[in-house]
Amino acid sequence: MPYINIKVTDEEVTTEQKRRLIAGATSLVVDILHKNPETTHVVIEEIPIENWGVNGEQYLGTKK
Repeated sequence: MPYINIKVTDEEVTTEQKRRLIAGATSLVVDILHKNPETTHVVIEEIPIENWGVNGEQYLGTKK
């Protein structure tokens, strides 16, 4: 049973984008690992932007 956890910053990811991420991630494990899509779970976690860092710095993205 594959479990895929996708983490993104909370910068206005739309429902349609989430749907496409879930479908795309599922397709990858089906095509590459030959897993059953009916038992493949995908979770998208939206991380508050102020809790994200890159290159040793707090990342603020488009939110100020």
